[in-house]
Amino acid sequence: MNSIIFMGTPEFSVPVLKGLVEKGYDVKAVVTQPDKKVGRKQKITKTPAKIAAEELGIPVYQPVKLSGSEELNKLMAMNADFIVTAAYGQFLPTKFLNSVKIAAVNVHGSLLPKYRGGAPIQYSLINGDKQTGVTIMEMVKKMDAGDMYAQKAIDIEKDDTAGSLFEKLSYIGRDLLLETLPKIADGSVEKVAQDESKVVFSPNISKDQEKISTSMTAAQANNLIRGLNPDPGAYMMVNGQRLKVWKAEVAADKTDLTVGSLVENKDRFAIAFADGTVLNLLELQPAGKKRMPVKNFLNGQASKYTVGEKIVDE
Repeated sequence: MNSIIFMGTPEFSVPVLKGLVEKGYDVKAVVTQPDKKVGRKQKITKTPAKIAAEELGIPVYQPVKLSGSEELNKLMAMNADFIVTAAYGQFLPTKFLNSVKIAAVNVHGSLLPKYRGGAPIQYSLINGDKQTGVTIMEMVKKMDAGDMYAQKAIDIEKDDTAGSLFEKLSYIGRDLLLETLPKIADGSVEKVAQDESKVVFSPNISKDQEKISTSMTAAQANNLIRGLNPDPGAYMMVNGQRLKVWKAEVAADKTDLTVGSLVENKDRFAIAFADGTVLNLLELQPAGKKRMPVKNFLNGQASKYTVGEKIVDE
C-alpha cells in the first residue's frame, strides 16, 4: 500500500487520518499545529490530529512554521508516495509538495472554486447557501487553486451549524479520498481545472465578524449564529453587555418596532431586526456565565428589559 505523510489539525482531520490507517495505507508521519493554550486556565492542549496519531502510534511533527524547519527536511527524506492534508492550517513549501512520488492531495471542505481559504464551512452557512460539499484537489503553491480530482455535494439542513457540517464533511471527505487515491495512484483519475472566474474566498473569521448587527435581517443574523457555532460564537451587545447567542430561529411574525428593540420577553426572547424581521433567541450565554436555554435566561433576566425598548446596540 502507498505511503503517506498526513497533515491536519482539528477534528475535521481525524476521520480522514483514521480512514487512511484502517484502509491499510502506510502513514509515516502526522504533521499538525503546535499544542496551544486553551480556555481561561490556559491549559496546554493537544490538537485532535495529534491525539489520534498518538493513539495510532504514528510519529508526530509540530513545527511552528514548516518552511525552513528541521522537521521539513526529515519529512522530505521520507520520500512518501503522497502528502494528504485535511485542514492543516499552514502553507506548504513547493519543494515539499514536489518531494513526493505521486501527488500532494488536499481534502477541502467546499465545492471549489467557491470558498478557497481557511473558513469554507463557516461561510457556506453565513451566506445562506443551500449546498456545500468536499473537494479532493491537487495541492499547488497558490491557496486552494489546484486541479480537482473529485467532488461531492450535500444539502445544508435548516438546523446545521459549523460544528455539524464539519462532522458530516469530515466523513464525506474521508470516503471520497479513499475512493479517489487509488485512481490518482494508477493514473486513471481525470483532473479538472478550477474556473478562475467563479473563485470565492473564505478568509479566517475576524473578531469584527463575530458581532451580530441589527442592520442584518433575522435570517442573516441566524446564519451568522449557525456559522460561528461552536467556535468562536456570535454575540450581540444588549444594554452595553456582551450576550453570546448559540442558537436562534427566525420568527414567523413581523414587527414595526425599531431594529434592536425587544419584541417579547415572556414566552420568548424576541428581537427586531432589519426589514421588520424578528429573531427568537433560543440558547444564550451572558458574560461570565454558562450557556443556558432561553427559558432559564428569562427566569433570571426578563425583568431587566421592557417590550418595545431598544436594547441591542448596533
